[in-house]
Amino acid sequence: MSWLEKIDELAEFKYSTLKENLWASPKLISSGENWFVNWADFPSLIANKGVLSAHWLQKRAEGTYDYDIRISQSLNNGNTWSESFIPHNDGVAAEHGFVSMMPISKGKNFATWLDGRNTKSAHESGDPGHGGTGAMTLRAGIFDDKGEVTHDWELDPRTCDCCQTSAAMTRNGPIVVYRDRSENEIRDIYITRLIEDEWTSPKAVFNDNWEINGCPVNGPSVAAKGNQVVVAWFTAAKGYPEVRLALSTDAGDNFGALVIVSQGKALGRVGIVMLENGHIALSWLEAENNMADIMLAIFDQNGEEMIRQSIAQTSAERASGFPVITQNGNKLIMAWTVSDEGLSKVKSAEIVLAH
Repeated sequence: MSWLEKIDELAEFKYSTLKENLWASPKLISSGENWFVNWADFPSLIANKGVLSAHWLQKRAEGTYDYDIRISQSLNNGNTWSESFIPHNDGVAAEHGFVSMMPISKGKNFATWLDGRNTKSAHESGDPGHGGTGAMTLRAGIFDDKGEVTHDWELDPRTCDCCQTSAAMTRNGPIVVYRDRSENEIRDIYITRLIEDEWTSPKAVFNDNWEINGCPVNGPSVAAKGNQVVVAWFTAAKGYPEVRLALSTDAGDNFGALVIVSQGKALGRVGIVMLENGHIALSWLEAENNMADIMLAIFDQNGEEMIRQSIAQTSAERASGFPVITQNGNKLIMAWTVSDEGLSKVKSAEIVLAH
């Protein structure tokens, strides 16, 4: 588990490993006074055959909203970390963030992110050859254990500006889900898939037809096992908030019937994992006045709900961030932030599932 701590202007990126039901002493990944620290766009850490890769956001100039993605790696269990590198090669001073990383093979990792290179004019970017102001884009790449970026793609030329991305590996290859943005301000959840070295044309997981003029800062979550794919997301297309779920049995090419998970009280901030037996674990927030319940539900392979319960409570405010969920065998591990009178704490829970 990784998190950020702040001391005045200094941000420290730390992580801990869960061993025998105890979190080990935290280790420092990196730190800096010029980082972009945001409640919704937070750093991440992945492991690939013993190699750790961590990302954070670093400002290009003090006091601006222009920042780069930085990735550092450790080949010795987090004892030392490499000099960080930037996975995007545009060189434009703009927003880059909402990163999703995952291992794809030994020595190779996949990353996808929102890329603002086209949102800046030539004057703003300092690049006389750069085009006029455009939309936020979705990009992706592959990097190896040496920090070399071996692939770089644009996946979608127009997306929502600040909703999280999510990625998963199917039997056919990587898939990415995200919030799209049409010319008419329809911001629904879309998917694109890498098939035989080509990315498919993005298409809607489901046509909510949510027309909204601003970004809801509430991205989707995807999980996959073989060719089974499940996507969860937040929408308010009908005028009230909902958390929705859709399943695919063909690696995300088509999705079946829609499952309405929560209505009315839903805050979204979803997280999803696929269990070893094919069941689905979904977490989300439901608001009641100023508090929010961290909800957990288990669904079978067909999307039928088996159980749901509240795991804990936190603030409904932005300071509570986004709960995260992962699995280890027949156990779920959840972590979330509790903010109380200006003091933030990270808490975790282990949920043992029946076989």
